[in-house]
Amino acid sequence: MVIGSGAREHALAWKIAQSPNVTELYVAPGNVGTAAIARNLNIRPNDIEALAKAAQDIGIDLTVVGPEAPLASGIVDHFEHLGIPIFGPTKAATRIESSKVFAKKLMQKYAIPCPKGVTFSNYAEGKKYLESQPVPIVVKADGLAAGKGVIVAGSRGEALKALSDILEAKIFGSAGDSVVIEECLTGREVSLLAFTDGKTVVPMVPACDYKRIFDNDQGPNTGGMGSYSPPGFFDAKLTQRVMETILKPAVRAMANEGIPYKGVLYAGLMIASDRPKVLEFNARFGDPETQAILPRLQTDLVDILLAVIDNRLGEATIKWTDDACVGVVMASAGYPGNYKTGFPITGLNNLDKDILVFHAGTKLGDNSQVYTDGGRVLTVTTTGKNMAEARAKVYQNLPHIHFDGCHYRKDIAAREVN
Repeated sequence: MVIGSGAREHALAWKIAQSPNVTELYVAPGNVGTAAIARNLNIRPNDIEALAKAAQDIGIDLTVVGPEAPLASGIVDHFEHLGIPIFGPTKAATRIESSKVFAKKLMQKYAIPCPKGVTFSNYAEGKKYLESQPVPIVVKADGLAAGKGVIVAGSRGEALKALSDILEAKIFGSAGDSVVIEECLTGREVSLLAFTDGKTVVPMVPACDYKRIFDNDQGPNTGGMGSYSPPGFFDAKLTQRVMETILKPAVRAMANEGIPYKGVLYAGLMIASDRPKVLEFNARFGDPETQAILPRLQTDLVDILLAVIDNRLGEATIKWTDDACVGVVMASAGYPGNYKTGFPITGLNNLDKDILVFHAGTKLGDNSQVYTDGGRVLTVTTTGKNMAEARAKVYQNLPHIHFDGCHYRKDIAAREVN
């Protein structure tokens, strides 16, 4: 059973369905895309009791959690208590993502490279500190804010407004009870995810994602408008450096703190003059990075997930293709602000056969018509023998898909081929 309803969960279900070990596949709650390869269960990801009951009733042998919210709510602890095999970190371990303050203090204590940062829960103290710092500067809400809790402020006024919005106006609710104010790093951003059973750490292939809504990184931050793998600037030597200075030390640090970490550990990195620093940790597969990473995975994903659960990741051999993969998100007009849904989507059957379409905000209407049902609607993905080929194929196929107000970035992976 895969938990979640986005394109990441569709990609996970698509990969899991390829395993010869899998006889039945469920997604809760899923979307139109997952319904084509699995049975959707009408259960919300945060309804942990109902998910556990469904897992017991059906006889689920493996549950994979997509989104961060159920992890932060302790779904893994609950399933483990009931003896239901589940892939993901415990509630305590998920704090590496669910609390920016916890993550910052952990990195500072164990000398894991990260931007200089200070924590505040009092507006006046935070304001005083901000007024002494250079801009641009980054203001982060402590808790989970659906990818919108990080403000890169270009001016002091913008930074003070962000601080006030979070701590005083409580625009993120209790997620903004405290903030981290940190220096703004420049360089190239990259995501390196790894599987870990708490001892062994095995990296996936690196990927880059695009947070801003418009081309050339303009406009507000989103949950991610596209991604690609592998980035040409991030070689095997850099992967090894991140493993030795960041990912392995983070897993060791969590163990030292009495919080064993099992699952996927995602490091969002800034690379400046070959020196990687951690912008953020996430406690799960990334979205949209997963849609660009899993098409490159050759090894049976289910075998890897079970090896993590059973503490035998050290015995696993994980192989990847040399292909390039590009994924572009098609979004609703107005996203990440207010947007309308319910528009028919056409052209999904008019695509080249090697194009993968991972659904996110979709629903099925009468006569099998697919309609928009979210801000990020689809991720259109393909692989190629190099980045130029993969990119060309995606952008040749995107115009075939249409819904009212649909828009997407035209520059995903452009830096890799220009």
